[in-house]
Amino acid sequence: GGWTIKAGPPGGPPWPGGGRVTFEWLDGAPLLLQRSHIEVPQAPDSVAVIGCDGMSDTYYQLYTDERDVQRIYAMSMSDGLWKLWRDGPPFAQRFTGTLSEDGNAIAGRWEIQEDGSWKTDFELTYTRVK
Repeated sequence: GGWTIKAGPPGGPPWPGGGRVTFEWLDGAPLLLQRSHIEVPQAPDSVAVIGCDGMSDTYYQLYTDERDVQRIYAMSMSDGLWKLWRDGPPFAQRFTGTLSEDGNAIAGRWEIQEDGSWKTDFELTYTRVK
Protein backbone atom coordinates (compact mmCIF):
# COMPACT_ATOMS: atom_id res chain seq x y z
CA GLY A 1 0.00 0.00 0.00
CA GLY A 2 0.85 3.68 -0.04
CA TRP A 3 2.46 5.69 2.74
CA THR A 4 3.53 9.31 3.15
CA ILE A 5 6.94 10.16 4.60
CA LYS A 6 7.99 13.06 6.81
CA ALA A 7 11.70 13.35 7.67
CA GLY A 8 13.92 15.77 9.52
CA PRO A 9 17.02 16.26 11.63
CA PRO A 10 17.24 14.65 15.08
CA GLY A 11 14.83 16.42 17.44
CA GLY A 12 14.04 19.12 14.87
CA PRO A 13 11.08 20.05 12.71
CA PRO A 14 10.44 18.06 9.51
CA TRP A 15 12.22 19.21 6.38
CA PRO A 16 10.02 21.08 3.87
CA GLY A 17 8.23 18.83 1.44
CA GLY A 18 7.66 15.22 2.15
CA GLY A 19 7.50 12.05 0.22
CA ARG A 20 5.67 8.88 -0.49
CA VAL A 21 6.51 5.21 -0.51
CA THR A 22 4.65 2.22 -1.87
CA PHE A 23 5.01 -1.42 -0.92
CA GLU A 24 3.69 -4.06 -3.31
CA TRP A 25 4.20 -7.77 -3.82
CA LEU A 26 5.99 -8.81 -6.98
CA ASP A 27 3.60 -10.96 -9.03
CA GLY A 28 4.40 -14.64 -8.77
CA ALA A 29 7.23 -14.32 -6.24
CA PRO A 30 7.58 -13.87 -2.47
CA LEU A 31 9.34 -10.51 -2.95
CA LEU A 32 8.17 -7.10 -1.76
CA LEU A 33 8.94 -4.00 -3.86
CA GLN A 34 9.47 -0.69 -2.06
CA ARG A 35 9.48 2.49 -4.16
CA SER A 36 10.20 5.87 -2.57
CA HIS A 37 9.90 9.40 -3.92
CA ILE A 38 11.16 12.23 -1.74
CA GLU A 39 10.31 15.88 -2.40
CA VAL A 40 13.57 17.11 -0.84
CA PRO A 41 16.19 17.82 -3.56
CA GLN A 42 19.06 16.31 -1.54
CA ALA A 43 17.18 13.05 -0.89
CA PRO A 44 17.23 10.49 -3.72
CA ASP A 45 14.31 8.51 -5.05
CA SER A 46 14.88 4.81 -4.49
CA VAL A 47 13.72 1.28 -5.18
CA ALA A 48 14.28 -1.71 -2.92
CA VAL A 49 13.44 -5.39 -3.10
CA ILE A 50 12.73 -7.17 0.18
CA GLY A 51 13.02 -10.93 0.36
CA CYS A 52 13.93 -13.90 2.51
CA ASP A 53 16.72 -16.43 2.32
CA GLY A 54 14.57 -19.53 2.65
CA MET A 55 17.42 -21.65 4.03
CA SER A 56 18.25 -19.35 6.95
CA ASP A 57 14.89 -17.57 7.34
CA THR A 58 16.83 -14.28 7.23
CA TYR A 59 15.37 -11.22 5.51
CA TYR A 60 17.27 -8.77 3.32
CA GLN A 61 16.62 -5.52 1.51
CA LEU A 62 18.44 -4.85 -1.78
CA TYR A 63 18.45 -1.05 -2.19
CA THR A 64 19.30 1.22 -5.13
CA ASP A 65 18.72 4.92 -5.76
CA GLU A 66 19.03 7.56 -8.45
CA ARG A 67 22.59 8.42 -7.30
CA ASP A 68 23.64 4.93 -8.50
CA VAL A 69 24.07 3.74 -4.90
CA GLN A 70 23.44 0.03 -4.26
CA ARG A 71 23.40 -1.51 -0.79
CA ILE A 72 22.30 -4.73 0.89
CA TYR A 73 20.70 -4.45 4.33
CA ALA A 74 19.91 -7.27 6.71
CA MET A 75 16.33 -6.87 7.96
CA SER A 76 14.06 -8.00 10.74
CA MET A 77 10.45 -7.32 11.71
CA SER A 78 9.38 -8.53 15.14
CA ASP A 79 6.95 -7.34 17.81
CA GLY A 80 6.21 -4.13 15.89
CA LEU A 81 9.90 -3.25 15.48
CA TRP A 82 11.33 -2.93 11.94
CA LYS A 83 15.12 -2.97 11.69
CA LEU A 84 17.56 -2.63 8.78
CA TRP A 85 21.35 -2.61 9.15
CA ARG A 86 24.58 -2.86 7.19
CA ASP A 87 28.30 -2.64 7.85
CA GLY A 88 30.93 -1.61 5.37
CA PRO A 89 32.14 1.32 3.31
CA PRO A 90 31.53 4.16 3.24
CA PHE A 91 29.98 3.79 6.73
CA ALA A 92 27.79 1.45 8.77
CA GLN A 93 24.08 2.30 8.87
CA ARG A 94 21.01 1.14 10.73
CA PHE A 95 17.31 1.94 10.79
CA THR A 96 14.91 1.29 13.64
CA GLY A 97 11.19 1.90 13.18
CA THR A 98 8.30 1.26 15.56
CA LEU A 99 4.92 0.30 14.13
CA SER A 100 1.96 2.02 15.80
CA GLU A 101 -0.60 -0.18 17.53
CA ASP A 102 -3.17 0.43 14.77
CA GLY A 103 -0.59 -0.38 12.06
CA ASN A 104 -1.04 2.98 10.34
CA ALA A 105 2.26 4.69 11.23
CA ILE A 106 5.94 3.84 11.64
CA ALA A 107 8.14 6.22 13.65
CA GLY A 108 11.82 5.65 13.00
CA ARG A 109 15.32 6.93 12.61
CA TRP A 110 18.37 6.24 10.44
CA GLU A 111 21.70 6.18 12.21
CA ILE A 112 25.27 6.18 10.92
CA GLN A 113 28.43 5.07 12.62
CA GLU A 114 31.27 7.58 12.77
CA ASP A 115 34.52 6.98 14.65
CA GLY A 116 33.07 3.90 16.33
CA SER A 117 29.93 5.54 17.75
CA TRP A 118 26.38 5.75 16.43
CA LYS A 119 24.61 9.05 15.73
CA THR A 120 21.15 9.78 14.37
CA ASP A 121 21.36 10.86 10.74
CA PHE A 122 17.65 11.72 10.43
CA GLU A 123 14.26 10.82 11.84
CA LEU A 124 11.30 9.85 9.71
CA THR A 125 7.67 8.89 10.02
CA TYR A 126 5.67 6.76 7.61
CA THR A 127 1.90 7.28 7.66
CA ARG A 128 -0.41 4.90 5.79
CA VAL A 129 -2.51 6.50 3.06
CA LYS A 130 -6.16 5.55 3.53
